[in-house]
Amino acid sequence: MQLTFLGTGGAQQVPVFGCSCLACQRARQDNRYARGPCSALLQSGDETILIDAGQCHLEQRFAPGELSRIMLTHYHMDHVQGLFPLRWGMGELIPVFGPPDSQGCDDLFKHPGILDFQAPFTPFEPVQWSGMTVTPVPLQHSKITFGYVFRKNGASGNTLAWLCDTCGLPPQTLAFLQNTPLEHLVLDCSHPPGDTPPRNHNDINQALAIHHVLQPRHTWLTHISHTLDNWLQENRLPESVSPARDGITLAL
Repeated sequence: MQLTFLGTGGAQQVPVFGCSCLACQRARQDNRYARGPCSALLQSGDETILIDAGQCHLEQRFAPGELSRIMLTHYHMDHVQGLFPLRWGMGELIPVFGPPDSQGCDDLFKHPGILDFQAPFTPFEPVQWSGMTVTPVPLQHSKITFGYVFRKNGASGNTLAWLCDTCGLPPQTLAFLQNTPLEHLVLDCSHPPGDTPPRNHNDINQALAIHHVLQPRHTWLTHISHTLDNWLQENRLPESVSPARDGITLAL
């Protein structure tokens, strides 16, 4: 099982339009520091799963039949915008899974095209796909949002949690994850430390507190803003915590 980060930024992305901060200048000069909309590709056996669909031009990036399914954390535009042109494609239907949000985003439910929206996930109710167990867990965001825990069946400790977008964790989710040994934790962290509590997305203090409580082998920060990138240039993280980068792959 392996996970490839397709994008590690927020809705602003990095570089930010019109911004001349050091992080944005660096990203313009070196594409390794650019951050697209938060998304990833999970591959395990015969499964190729797209986690969130905020990347543009999905219809050009993937061949027909390449994606086994698409999993959505929530229906904010920067996590679903790639579905709008993809839906008007031709060929086999693509199963799409997500939280029970009856509003969805714009007219995706009304005009799904080749997107085959499945019955919404139920919190903490695991599903089995091709040798892996996937468990949806509620997060704290401005729209109903799920994180996902992926475990390769029969492989002790081979577990990854994807927790984005969130600001802190609900008590039930925290308790569930404390009883789930994690090899990798992919965690929302949009902001540097601030004077006021953040809303909708973790700041670095919240992210490190979650890392400390859950004790994964390694935590990867994602949904990163240019302000956090600037902070990271002058501050060090614990050895078991790293900012993710677009294009890197985690092998479990």
